[in-house]
Amino acid sequence: MNPIAQELNNIIKQAAPHVYEMLSDMGKRLFFPKGILTQSAEAKVKADKVNATIGIARQGSCVFSLSSVTKYITQIDPDNYLPYASSFGLPELRKKWRKELYVKNPSLQGTTVSLPVVTSGITHGVSILSEMWVNANDVIVMPDMIWGNYNMIFRVRNSARFAEYKSYNDAMTHFNLDDFERVIREEAAQNDKIVVMLNFPHNPTGYTLSKKEAACVAEILIDVAQKGTNVVAACDDAYFGLFFEEESAKESLFAKIAGKTSRLLAVKLDGPTKEDYVMGLRTGFTTYGVAADANLEGVYQALEQKTAGCIRGNISNCSHLSQTILVKSMEDKNYGRLKQEKFDLLKSRAFAIKEVLKDPKYADGFDVYPFNSGYFLCIRVKGVNAEALRFHLLDNYGTGLISIGENNLRVAFSCLEEKDVKTLFDTILSGINDLRT
Repeated sequence: MNPIAQELNNIIKQAAPHVYEMLSDMGKRLFFPKGILTQSAEAKVKADKVNATIGIARQGSCVFSLSSVTKYITQIDPDNYLPYASSFGLPELRKKWRKELYVKNPSLQGTTVSLPVVTSGITHGVSILSEMWVNANDVIVMPDMIWGNYNMIFRVRNSARFAEYKSYNDAMTHFNLDDFERVIREEAAQNDKIVVMLNFPHNPTGYTLSKKEAACVAEILIDVAQKGTNVVAACDDAYFGLFFEEESAKESLFAKIAGKTSRLLAVKLDGPTKEDYVMGLRTGFTTYGVAADANLEGVYQALEQKTAGCIRGNISNCSHLSQTILVKSMEDKNYGRLKQEKFDLLKSRAFAIKEVLKDPKYADGFDVYPFNSGYFLCIRVKGVNAEALRFHLLDNYGTGLISIGENNLRVAFSCLEEKDVKTLFDTILSGINDLRT
């Protein structure tokens, strides 16, 4: 094993031995190399005469640039987006994002979390999670309705095993807390370590836990960890902040479990992708919450270095331009107001859908899973195959939806104009009746 990796492992092992146990085999081997990047950083500080360390083309004090590129980016100096960014991410952006975590999640006050490491979108963060914390055949507790890419990341690429619980109660009104707890405790009894994916607002159904449900989930995870099972609890907060109903929990589960007990590692995977509507900028964050006996800051630095090493060994670093744009956006005096405007628009669409779906005529064709947040809702069709219905609606009504399994269709109201809501659900009902005849 590389001596740097061993040094990082020793730091984690001494202060948080259970966190070290949770690292995958790859996670234990990962480190951030003291190679070209480190030497270049040292030269940047001390080489005041000649600096010939890094593979960036410069002329005088400026980075090489082509006007065919820079003419489209008029308010940012080329030196602030054309050179490589650090594999950790821009320090200014990382600090701003952590500061915002405490604003968005008041329950985090008094808990120290790591400095977020910048990823190339939240999907990349999930992939890093898999590489750092999941070995082949490790168990991952998932709902039975999931974002499809989890399968590719965890099972196809990493040979992990899913243990699924039923997402909602039989009446399709609430999160199935009983089945969640049953699967968690069964898997904890059979495994030294479990990984739990916590995705709220949920993709694909658009459900966020109630305050009471969120408290119960946190209590279950903490209790299982305190009884001797190592728990990696990953909060996929891709749609964080898009909470439309009063009773919904407005904070990430990360705030309820970070730093609570030594066998529970909380990982927050989030970013501006959906929060700030910048899907194509591909910027996300990985943040850790740990309970350590001592040297908590050292543990966090070690985990940040391993995470940056994972990035360095894969994509090298994330987009400098995207990160610079985000820093400037967060500093804009209108940032909060602009976000609120888009939130209000999505909320209005969600409530318009709820109003339309009150019509009892739809109950003959489909049931609606509970939704109160995010971008989506799901319906469970009756008497027809969801994939057959999807094709029928596409071919005969020019209407596109996503089928999930044999019974479910996902509706992305994030891209659905309010005036088209009734038309859409009437069309779905017509399609169902067509296939029944």
